[in-house]
Amino acid sequence: MRGGMKASWVYILMGRTGTLYTGVTSDLYRRMLEHREKAHPGFTSRYDCNRLIYYEEYAEITTAIGREKQIKGWTRAKKIALIAELNPGWKDLSEDWGKPMEIPENR
Repeated sequence: MRGGMKASWVYILMGRTGTLYTGVTSDLYRRMLEHREKAHPGFTSRYDCNRLIYYEEYAEITTAIGREKQIKGWTRAKKIALIAELNPGWKDLSEDWGKPMEIPENR
């Protein structure tokens, strides 16, 4: 984000059993690490929601919160269609976050 604005994100996580969770944060990287470590008891810890399958970036937190509420009000089918449109393989978009980078030795 330019101009000193702090970015915000709306994101959707999926658990092992297919449970979906929609959230909002001002630090997506940190929040994903917290979800993976089950740092906060609650829905995502209980249902093991720790795979980032969708996210949107916003310049203002109020806009992100409005979008989060909108998505939370949708049917499961509509959420699935949104995810499938931008992430058809349902890949964990944060899979390598927080892992050490492998640097080739012959550089």
